[in-house]
Amino acid sequence: MTELILALDITPAARALEVAAGCAPHLDAIKVGYPLVLSAGLSIADDLAGFGPRLIADFKVADIPNTNRLICEEVFSAGFDAVIVHGFTGADAVQACVDAARAHGGSTYVVAEMSHPGAVEFFHAGVAERLAGLAVACGADGIIAPATRPERVKVLRTIVGDRTIYSPGVGAQGGKPDAVAGCADVIIVGRMIY
Repeated sequence: MTELILALDITPAARALEVAAGCAPHLDAIKVGYPLVLSAGLSIADDLAGFGPRLIADFKVADIPNTNRLICEEVFSAGFDAVIVHGFTGADAVQACVDAARAHGGSTYVVAEMSHPGAVEFFHAGVAERLAGLAVACGADGIIAPATRPERVKVLRTIVGDRTIYSPGVGAQGGKPDAVAGCADVIIVGRMIY
């Protein structure tokens, strides 16, 4: 069965908490990105934790290994259960995130391909496939693959096997849940909900 993640990309914190409270009984996780964290601080994790669903830090971490490790340590110390990272920085940088996550009992998901139209400028010609392979080689828990291009999710599934695929872009970006059902494990929905 496909799980549901709420992309909580709204501010201010009071509005975000109102949406999270209303949706929490129907969610498997809440994904928090920079807009909310920059507005409310990492302590927003404490406020959201009481609602029950897992918390994912969608920071698309993309720096050198030491900086990635420091970012991930802060993420997990704040109470998040998982972190989303970019793979284009290389295996050593991704490995630093995976190791930090494991040390804190958390999970790591590598962006293999993004859901917006501009993503096709760089996530083509085998790049997404290489990033998915990198995620597997580094021991990441899964990848991000676009619900807006379900045929790509199917291709990336052949690379990651039974690792989890989070699929963003459902709703406002045009992705359809039924189009990725069976190949994505989790759909990510934000604006269509709130």
